[in-house]
Amino acid sequence: MKSVYNPIVRDIPVYFLITVLTGCNAGTPVKDTPAEEQEYEFVYPPAPETPRFYYETSFFHSGQLKGKSEEDSWREFLTGESAAQSGEGLSKPFDVTSCGGRVYISDTVRRHVAVFDLNSKTYFVIGEKEPGLLRKPLGLDSDSECNLYVADITLGTVVIYRADGSYKKSIGTHDWFHRLSHIAVDSQGQRLYAVDTGGVQTDEHRVRVFDIASGDHLFDIGTRGTEEGQFNLPKDINIGANGDIHVVDAGNFRVQVFDNKGNFKHAFGSVGNRTGQFSRPKGIASDADGNIYVSDVSLANFQIFNAQGELLMFIGNRTKENQPAGYMLPSGIDVDMDGRVYFTDQFFRKVDVFRPAALPKDGGVLGRLLYSDVKSDTK
Repeated sequence: MKSVYNPIVRDIPVYFLITVLTGCNAGTPVKDTPAEEQEYEFVYPPAPETPRFYYETSFFHSGQLKGKSEEDSWREFLTGESAAQSGEGLSKPFDVTSCGGRVYISDTVRRHVAVFDLNSKTYFVIGEKEPGLLRKPLGLDSDSECNLYVADITLGTVVIYRADGSYKKSIGTHDWFHRLSHIAVDSQGQRLYAVDTGGVQTDEHRVRVFDIASGDHLFDIGTRGTEEGQFNLPKDINIGANGDIHVVDAGNFRVQVFDNKGNFKHAFGSVGNRTGQFSRPKGIASDADGNIYVSDVSLANFQIFNAQGELLMFIGNRTKENQPAGYMLPSGIDVDMDGRVYFTDQFFRKVDVFRPAALPKDGGVLGRLLYSDVKSDTK
């Protein structure tokens, strides 16, 4: 397959890129060029299968959005440290959401949400001051106006910010949740679905539904158990393009699907370490075609299913050193309106981005911004 020039990987050492990766990873050199000038792309699934995704970039630290000044060049020459490496890095990224050219990443160690704004090529953080001070942010979601919703497990509150990071309002109190972990917002921005993961000593394993405008609690979905519509340690939640609600029922090793009123529709998945099964399912997202993306900590990948729960493919494998689609402790996942996939790994402190093969590299909101001289690396 002919390789496409990718500006994001141009600074990766050649000895790294020519390593053939396992699982669904592949690197393809440009023909008839010297080794030191060869460029590679990572394709999923690998040849001879038809490509469906390309690895595009990774977010690590604020320095990736800075241009290289003369001072930066001298520092790099004298110390060997690149300007990008001198920025503020992610400490323990948990979840991710992308909207309008901004990538929001919750960080449980730094206790804030890191924002990579590719519109202005700036980096800033949300939740470090009142009002809207965060204690331990976990799950993230955004609505059609790019308002940001943050589930804070310590506060037991969903904190809502505008796209620019200014505080808007909060929903819920610690009395409403046993262990608030994740949230999802419907496409109209009217309802908020909050996952109460529960614990060993409680039956409060459920999804709590709120009216966003008023903050009123509307109804709950589920209780603890193994039957249809019941949960055992639910982890993440997603609202599909058709309005269906997808819940990672982690302790029952399945994904459950409900209609927008909370009525059970169907479930898929079983315990195991083979493709199509779940070992430690965690994050969930979906695309415009109704495909469902589920991250798994133990399998160190994310699997893609169709709306009926049939496995389409997977991306990722366990690695000891950071590399594209290499993971040790994966967590949250998001799919933006253009079909790009954002996947976090807590151990390697990064968010990998994958572009669907049908989308041109400069296509979509992020693509138009990403290929306008935005610096990135994989260190």
